[in-house]
Amino acid sequence: MGIQRPSLYAAFGDKQELFETALRRYQAWHASQIRSRLQHGDSVKAAFRELFEHMGTEEQENTDVQRGCFSINTMVEVAPHDPKYAVLTREHQMYLAAIFKGTIEQGQQTGELSKGLNAEALAHFLVIAMIGLTVMLKSRPDRTLVRQSIETALSLLDERA
Repeated sequence: MGIQRPSLYAAFGDKQELFETALRRYQAWHASQIRSRLQHGDSVKAAFRELFEHMGTEEQENTDVQRGCFSINTMVEVAPHDPKYAVLTREHQMYLAAIFKGTIEQGQQTGELSKGLNAEALAHFLVIAMIGLTVMLKSRPDRTLVRQSIETALSLLDERA
């Protein structure tokens, strides 16, 4: 960027404030990407499938995947030792769950998904599955395992409760 450290810290404060600002900005961008993917599917099931398959294929082929997701890396590496980041990463998870829940409820309203599904519980599970998949992808697992994991998670959308 061509910015010297004193100018950078003058704009953001110290390293921790810069890190927090970057994390918040990343989380807002990440959530908007997730929301956009879910809103542009042909159906709710297709939108979730596209989201998870994109993670499992495109990201696995990306040479930068081993770096992982900024928010998830912070959750795993920083949050256990810093309550501020535990809260920030938990808030992001809850926001993603709210996006997922709204999408599931949309599918229930249109009749695509069973009204008997617990939208909130399923949304939280799918966020956990997404986080687990992201962490797992850092180790470049076997593609069959990735596909099976995605299929298992998405099969819950087909449940008739």
